Order: sequence, then structure tokens, then C-alpha cells
Amino acid sequence: FETFFKTYTEKVWGMPCSELKAEWAAQRIKDLSLKSAILSMFFKPRKTIQTLIEEFDYPRLGPGMMWRAVTSEIESRGGTVRLNSGVLSVKREGNRIKAVVVGDGKTTREVIEGTDFISSMPVTELIKAMDPPPAPEVLEAAGKLSYRDFLTVCLIVNKRDLFPDNWIYIHDPGIHVGRIQNYLNWSPDMVPNQEQTSLGLEYFCTEGDEVWCMEDEDLIELGKREVEQIGLAGYDDIVDGCVVRVEKAYPVYDEAYARYLSTVREFVDGLENLQTIGRNGLHRYNNQDHAMLTGMYAVRNLMFGDKHDLWAVNTDSEYHEEITDAESEALGYAVGEGAAIVEGVLSNYFPGYQVTGPGAILGSIYGFFSGFATGYVFAFLRNSVAFLYMAIVRRRAEHQLLRRLLDHI
Repeated sequence: FETFFKTYTEKVWGMPCSELKAEWAAQRIKDLSLKSAILSMFFKPRKTIQTLIEEFDYPRLGPGMMWRAVTSEIESRGGTVRLNSGVLSVKREGNRIKAVVVGDGKTTREVIEGTDFISSMPVTELIKAMDPPPAPEVLEAAGKLSYRDFLTVCLIVNKRDLFPDNWIYIHDPGIHVGRIQNYLNWSPDMVPNQEQTSLGLEYFCTEGDEVWCMEDEDLIELGKREVEQIGLAGYDDIVDGCVVRVEKAYPVYDEAYARYLSTVREFVDGLENLQTIGRNGLHRYNNQDHAMLTGMYAVRNLMFGDKHDLWAVNTDSEYHEEITDAESEALGYAVGEGAAIVEGVLSNYFPGYQVTGPGAILGSIYGFFSGFATGYVFAFLRNSVAFLYMAIVRRRAEHQLLRRLLDHI
């Protein structure tokens, strides 16, 4: 697992694993809350833990079906969706956005005015597009935020049932591809011919680097060779392919990003009629469901006057509960102080205690230390049970992965 994590993070982030600020990984680990783990030992969980979801609904023709449906709904209500129209500049007057200039940057240019604006574009590009520009420190902070890009080499293979999973991760350092999607396994309607398979080979890169700048034909050739090298299919089994590039797919969490993002957020939050949403708009490593939720909340803020904090989506405290040794002590102090407060009812349990001035002091001491011991022991036992449970879960997961590996050998 350590070898896999090291190799995969180097492929994804393009840097040695030791230099990676793995905050996002820690966040996902915390999703397995201790509270949920303990309760699941005695009761049937009311909902599935986020990182252990085994199934979910998938659009028959892929996620694009949702956005085509949204486009159709907007147009049916008299709205307009402009494709291939980049944001050239964002006109600002003080703390309000007045208009957005869109176009292809060459021949077309259109000014669109509005009363309220919602932006899902990379927040770094949003800051740079401001006219007039914000303060120098905001521009500098935006320039310090970075992204990781990736591209997909889609290959058509004259075979079916290449592997049973929806996707697999490739941790061989001699292979460039980091992850392979099997679209047929997502939905049989994702491929026109049930005797063929469509593979999506995902290469993590940075815009402008060697992989990103390769010609499509060379990338397809690389993909065909690596599929054969992995052993999924033969070189001659691949009959066609294409390349799709995705810019700024992953916001990078380096050692200083939080400080720079805080500066950018302070400026964005100061704009009265602008909300940023989505993975790029918030520079947060959200999945699609959370990104969509930020858009829904933004609309509710606009239409109904709700006060949803879009930056707080996917930071729910119920998934981040963990009691450490220091917190055990804190619980002990809290219980101890509570016991000290009610020392007036403890005269029957503490020898030498009487309801007098000196007796009150003695009762407080008795109450505090007995309460501290009770709280600390409770927290300690809670942690011990939870850690034991998580160790069992991990061992079962490892055994399951090993069985699946042996099944394929």
C-alpha cells in the first residue's frame, strides 16, 4: 500500500511523495469517523460512510446527460447557454460586478451585464480577469495557487470483459498512465458495440509539460503500447482512439496554499453580487456531487436569501470527529469540573466532606479528580475500541484486495 500510494501520488501530482502536502488524503481518512465506526459495531448504520460507498446511480450515457438536460431546461425557459465562449474580463465597480466580457479572444466579443453572478471558473483566472484588478497582494496570492491537469486517451478495443472493475489504478513506475476507466462496465450504452470495449487511459500531467504537449497520434500510440505492456489487451486489438485534455482538473494543496487561498477568499467574499462554486471556483478537491451542491446552494442564496457558506461544503464536522489523547484529557477536565460543581450532593460518598466552607473546597477536589478519572477512562476506552475496530476493517479490506488480485492471476 505504501508503494502504491507513493507511486500514484507522484503520477498524479508530478512531485516526489515526500514533498506532497497530503491534506486532502488526511481529509478522506477522517471521513471514516470514529463515531460511525463505534455505532456500527452495535447498531445498523443509518447511512453509509462516505468513503465506503459500494454503489450509486450512473447516467446511462455518462454524466454529460445531466448537463444536456440542464441546457435543454434553461433554453426551454428562455435562457441562453453560450458554448466555446471564454471569459475575457470581469467588469467591477467597487464591491460589485457589473458585467462579463465573453468571446473566443479573437473575433467574437460580447459584454453581458447582470445583477448577480455565479462563477465556476478557476478562481485564479477569475482574479486575473478582474477589471480593474484587485490589490497586488490578492493578485500575488492568486498567482501562487496552482493546478494539476490531466488528459484521457480513449481507446477502442476489439475485446470485451477486459476486467470487471469500473476503473483500476496503475502503480507500476514504468508505466505513465495512472488510472484506466472501463466505460462498458459503467453502462452498456456507453459503447455502441457490445463486443468491443472503450478504455479511458488517464495521464496526470501539467499544462506545458512533455506529456501535455505530445501530439494526439503519439499519445494514442503510447496508450496502445502501455495497454499491451500491462497485459489488458494486445497492441493489434486496439482499432481506434482519441484524446481529450482537461485543464486545471485538480487544485494543488501544497504547503502554502491555505494561506494564499485565504487572501483570495477574503477578496471574493467582499464582492456583494458574486458567488464562486465548484471544484475550481472554490479551489477545493470536491467530488462532482459536492461541486453540484455548491451550485444549488448558490441559487438558494440568490433566490431565497439563504445564507449557505459555499466554502464549508464537504467540511461537515460529523465526518471529522476524532478524540486524541489531548482530547481525552479535555474530556476528563470537563467531567471533572462538572463533578466539582455538583459537589454539594456528594457528602454521602466522600469521607471527611461536610457542607461547610472548608468542606466545599474538599468536595470540589474530590469531585474534580473523580470526574477527571471517569472522563479520561471513558475516552481512553472509546478510542481503544474504535482503533481495534478500524484495524479489523483494514485487515478485512486487505484480504479482500488480495483475493481479487489472486482471482485475476
